[in-house]
Amino acid sequence: MSLKGGTMRRFSWLMCVSATILVAGLGSPTWAQNHGGRGTVVIPASSIEHPEDIGVRSHTNFRIFVPSEGPAAMQNKGAKPQSAGPPFPGYFFETPASMACVYGFVGQTPGCDPNIVTTNPSGGSRAIAIVDAFDYPEAASDLAYFSNQFGLPPANFTVVYAKGVEPPTDPSGGWEIEEALDIEWAHAMAPNAKIYLVEAASNYNFDLYSALGVAAQLVSKSGGGEISMSWGSGEFTGETAYDSHFSKTSGIVYFAASGDGPGVIYPSASPYVVAAGGTSTSRNSSTGAFQASVAWQSGGGGLSAVESRPSYQDSVASTVGPWRGTPDLSFNADPETPVWVFTTFFGPGLWYVVGGTSVASPSLAGVVNAAGNFAASSTAELNTIYGNLGNSGFFTDIASGSCGVYEGNLSVAGYDNCTGAGVPNGYSGK
Repeated sequence: MSLKGGTMRRFSWLMCVSATILVAGLGSPTWAQNHGGRGTVVIPASSIEHPEDIGVRSHTNFRIFVPSEGPAAMQNKGAKPQSAGPPFPGYFFETPASMACVYGFVGQTPGCDPNIVTTNPSGGSRAIAIVDAFDYPEAASDLAYFSNQFGLPPANFTVVYAKGVEPPTDPSGGWEIEEALDIEWAHAMAPNAKIYLVEAASNYNFDLYSALGVAAQLVSKSGGGEISMSWGSGEFTGETAYDSHFSKTSGIVYFAASGDGPGVIYPSASPYVVAAGGTSTSRNSSTGAFQASVAWQSGGGGLSAVESRPSYQDSVASTVGPWRGTPDLSFNADPETPVWVFTTFFGPGLWYVVGGTSVASPSLAGVVNAAGNFAASSTAELNTIYGNLGNSGFFTDIASGSCGVYEGNLSVAGYDNCTGAGVPNGYSGK
């Protein structure tokens, strides 16, 4: 395999994932009908936080599901994907059309089976900026391939180097998969919006927040829109000093992943950011029919140890007390109910199935963009979300499951620290 610009470290990471795919076994020809979700969840190095990183460097929030059987498990041995729709048939992994069906963005098809539904979201305007670290050289061509695979319109897409020069690539390759995920699913949910990928020089916070300022200028010049941050770190005492980054420019709504483990991370804890939480999309293991959205056990959320309760959460003070509670709104994020992502960063194009709240942040940014209301700020958007809390015509409340330390947060009727207001039900109320 030819690895463009590859380093030994990046090669080793790919081989680790590939070995997980290939050692698991060949599988039977009937696996597509009987797979039962068998596979392994891989957490990339870019998503692992070390104690010395907190408040200094941020990490990604995605995990890869590696099927142990079936054709997708064999793509490194030459299995060829379909030319349209789900790359490998028979799996119940999520597509843009299946998510649009589940969340009521398009006309309903019974079961919302990813192998059957084909109607994608069709909205979006103005701009969505994705802020990530390091360079993803194949971003434009990979996004075009993803769009063609799923029948999305070509993206209006631009890569911007935050410091004016091309950043290095991430030696582990994790941030490049993050960038693929972010741009593909923002475009999937708002296919007519302008998508900017703003690349920071590194995952040090001073580079990421500098890139955030560049992103804000781009979105503002486009007439407003959204900025998505799929990264974060554990909370730290000085985080409130960063909050002003999210309130400097009017006409922008900021989204951030709430994390893929117990507890609260920043910047999703900022009161000026929409914290994007995660759910599992339950499907019948035999038919693939959608059954329910439930809390994802590993979804981040809880009460901030630093940020005070903002006024828009006064209505849920009995749950959050005097502290900022996260998340605010959720989207499918469980790596065992994953979404398709395409990248050629490691050489020949590979399809991945990916979960984590890194799916939720760009996807919800796309949903709110497609809703077309374009709030003046994140606070205005959050006032709308909490003002419509409990309205089943706007949100599907998640009242099943748990998350957090010792699974101590229960998903209950109304607001909770696993799923916030729930998941979208159509575009109204956003």
